[in-house]
Amino acid sequence: MNLDDLKKISQLDSGQVAKSIQLLPDQIREVLDDARLIKIPTDYSKITNVVINGMGGSNIGAGIAKSAWSDQIKVPVSIIPGYFVPHHVDKNTLYIISSYSGGTEEPLSTYREAKKRGAKIMGLTAHGNKNPLEKLMIKDNVPGYIFKPNFNPSGQPRLGSGYMIFGIAVLLAKAGLFKIKVREIEDLIASLEIWNRLLRPETSQTKNKAKKLARELENKIPVFVGAEFTLGTIRALRNIFCESSKNFATYLSLPDLNHFAMEGLANPKEGKRSLAFVFFDSRLYRPRIQKRSRLTKEVVKKNGVKVFSHELGGDNKIIQSFELLQFGAWVSFYLGMLNNIDPVKIPWVDWFKQQLK
Repeated sequence: MNLDDLKKISQLDSGQVAKSIQLLPDQIREVLDDARLIKIPTDYSKITNVVINGMGGSNIGAGIAKSAWSDQIKVPVSIIPGYFVPHHVDKNTLYIISSYSGGTEEPLSTYREAKKRGAKIMGLTAHGNKNPLEKLMIKDNVPGYIFKPNFNPSGQPRLGSGYMIFGIAVLLAKAGLFKIKVREIEDLIASLEIWNRLLRPETSQTKNKAKKLARELENKIPVFVGAEFTLGTIRALRNIFCESSKNFATYLSLPDLNHFAMEGLANPKEGKRSLAFVFFDSRLYRPRIQKRSRLTKEVVKKNGVKVFSHELGGDNKIIQSFELLQFGAWVSFYLGMLNNIDPVKIPWVDWFKQQLK
């Protein structure tokens, strides 16, 4: 497919996925505008740990927030999706139920147990007429953030990441766990809007880095490699690629992968041709991480596996985290176009949920 064929792209993109990606800056702006209306009880600041329960697209925001602001958040943050409440959850725990749709059964099923333990509970969800979490929050007076997803026309949680990331960030900030620097976020929004012009479908492949990388990843299994403050984002990209491009992807982190994954590149011989390692590099990584990245690329190449590098250029860790999210979302969109699929549809996830009923 010709990635500059706007007519073909429009035909495939029935759910306005491209539009949702472009609106990431507006999602962030909307959360910041809403933040003044969010009220949190004063005793919610008296906690010693945070547990966030969300699934799929409803927990990638938590992962990015945790990584991006890890050097500022005052207490440990755990992301524990599923049906159970960890033993350590008690009256000193801030327990956040994160569900974009509000109907995700796993986190909802933990509400009574978390309440029984005396945890300080918050909710994060999108406004909707049939939203169980929203109804629960109103009925039991559970504080949190119920947002109107005005800037996510696709309706898919993975494409409402601006709401979910900054929704978590605002809730943590309201609990006194760190401070959101408004000027920094204004710079972030401005940067994302500029980069959108370089990555959107109207920009030709000769000048569009996202289209170029998508071409390289066609018929490949991407393995994203990052470190430190980008870990939450590369994890999010794994989810986004699987759902939006219908293309299996995974991720590895530095320096951890240097202690096991390199040896796994030897076999199977045939499988290596399907892999493509994508390194997201940053001058903001520690010097030892930057050296490890260079050496790891050599190891991967010596094993006959394709290697691609993308250098993040933002001025600080927060901007680079979102720069990576935006860039990766566009690459996944174009890879979906090359796979000749509608990126908004998730047929197997929908089938699976129906069978569970």
